[in-house]
Amino acid sequence: MRSEAGKLAPMTSIAILGVTGRMGRALLHALAEQHDIRLTGALASPVSASLGQDVGELVGGQKTGIVVTSSVDEALANAEVAIDFTVHGAVRDHVAACVRNKRALVIGTTGLSEEALDLLRLAAADIPVLMSPNMSVGVNLLCRLAKIAAQTLGEEFDAEIVEMHHRHKLDAPSGTALRIGESVAQGRGIALADAGAFDRRGARQRGQIGFASLRGGDVVGEHTLVLAGNGESISLSHRATDRLTFARGALRAAQWLTGQPPGMYAMDDVIIDKSNT
Repeated sequence: MRSEAGKLAPMTSIAILGVTGRMGRALLHALAEQHDIRLTGALASPVSASLGQDVGELVGGQKTGIVVTSSVDEALANAEVAIDFTVHGAVRDHVAACVRNKRALVIGTTGLSEEALDLLRLAAADIPVLMSPNMSVGVNLLCRLAKIAAQTLGEEFDAEIVEMHHRHKLDAPSGTALRIGESVAQGRGIALADAGAFDRRGARQRGQIGFASLRGGDVVGEHTLVLAGNGESISLSHRATDRLTFARGALRAAQWLTGQPPGMYAMDDVIIDKSNT
């Protein structure tokens, strides 16, 4: 990546929290494509069999000199920004460590509780925090289109969101599906909490935003918003075939977040920033 003056952009130093998970390994693969991002720390759970192992060995590559640790402070020591794709229970400690060490935080963990969301909002007073259930540029564009479509068509068109993921995914609906639902609700000027139908029984009610979750195989992620009216319907879909899509987006977000003032950010902020090229 180069600046407008043609000079090499400064190197961004990152720590991966949850390096042994699906997204952690995808981030390691995506880093191999980057020349202006370097890994300086890698965190795994205290019971991980990979503790003490070089991160390069996790993905069948050459040694990097970065060893997997269970100490979040150690992982953050030389980083500017942390990328967190871990489990819900680890969020509190990771957020506290980022605030303590003054490190920016990109978090893609989904299904967070209100308590965890409150912690992130509080942390954003001290550090830049970027939270997104989906780091894909395409998905975030879909959400913007969903808001426009819902605003234009109104409740005359029934909104249904269908998503499918691999058999091991824990949360349902997915965080991305909920984000699409929130975009529809915003377009209609209502709250998703008032209109969401997550466990429908019987006939559909006017104004509902319906959700259906499918789980199976190794599906990375598929999301479709259907807006169905009388005599016509519109579908907006996104299909991810490789987790590297999310990993590349997360790395892009990490680069953008470094140097930003404290605050709460989203992938939309990254996408619409024309200077982020």
